[in-house]
Amino acid sequence: YEESSTVKKRSSREISEFRDEKEITVRGDHVPKPVYDFSEVNFTRNILERIKYKGFAAPTAIQSQSWPIVLSGLDMIGIAQTGSGKTLAYLLPAFEHIAAQPRLERNDGPIALVLCPTRELSIQVQEISAEFSQVCRLRSTCIYGGSAKGPQIRELTRGVEIVIATPGRLLDFLSYGTTNLKRCTYLVLDEADRMLDMGFEPQIRKIIEQVQPGRQTLMFSATWPKAVQNLARVFLTDPVQINIGKLTLQASHQIQQIIDVCLQTEKPNKLRDFLKSVLGDKNNKVLIFTDRKITCDHLVKDLRKDGILVSGIHGDKNQYEREHVLEEFRRGRCSVLIATDVASRGLDIPNIN
Repeated sequence: YEESSTVKKRSSREISEFRDEKEITVRGDHVPKPVYDFSEVNFTRNILERIKYKGFAAPTAIQSQSWPIVLSGLDMIGIAQTGSGKTLAYLLPAFEHIAAQPRLERNDGPIALVLCPTRELSIQVQEISAEFSQVCRLRSTCIYGGSAKGPQIRELTRGVEIVIATPGRLLDFLSYGTTNLKRCTYLVLDEADRMLDMGFEPQIRKIIEQVQPGRQTLMFSATWPKAVQNLARVFLTDPVQINIGKLTLQASHQIQQIIDVCLQTEKPNKLRDFLKSVLGDKNNKVLIFTDRKITCDHLVKDLRKDGILVSGIHGDKNQYEREHVLEEFRRGRCSVLIATDVASRGLDIPNIN
């Protein structure tokens, strides 16, 4: 990675003011300066053209600081909330990293590996990856539990440069010999705190043991608990840490939290009564979380019968459907959004009542 002449000219004071404005805190030795514009990063022309096509105005805070760090080959920890743009913060440097490696040969495993806690997040990351990997003439695939293994095995045996995976299913394929991590030199742990909460630490450790010791490792997390710190201490080498936002994360005091203990049979009517009271003001927006896709679909169907403008979003919806539903909700064209876990850590919607 080489700093552009524009970045080199920026003084320490300018950089400090930029970081303060964007609420970027960095810890580490010889941290590269952030970039302010996409043109200041030495991405390939195809990537820059795709960024322009997508209509992105400027790098997000985590992108502006992480790209120079990751492109320099350093290990990194990124602490940032949902909606920060972290996926492209690690994917775009992954494409550059892969381009600098020898081409895959027969029976080679991936060069880059992204571990995700859930099927929904892994699909979401794969959809973003596909938009950029195509223009880079790279192949990426997504493997996760709860679906047929056959198509995933065919993708892996055909050869892919990037694998986006949940730990359990990947470990299955590694134990079968379907793929291997001998070529893997770029490792990402996305939502590391969530993976540990879900009990994936043993699987993560077994997977990392099979990755090249000279790898570059990136860890992203919304929180920074002791368990995540311990994992970082073991598997990252002299990492630079980036925090986006306040260093101490806490629940918002502006949110009123109410718990209504009731029977399962009472929930539908209680929900309807609650929605009627909130939606008395037509400008109000309501976000409802469910634990299962089938529950999400049933709720949407039932509430529509009551004349409520409602839409649902879950992992079986494709990227276009999700974006369309979210845009309708943001613009107030539907009053109620029902979402499964795909949205609980992946949505950034202001002004929800």
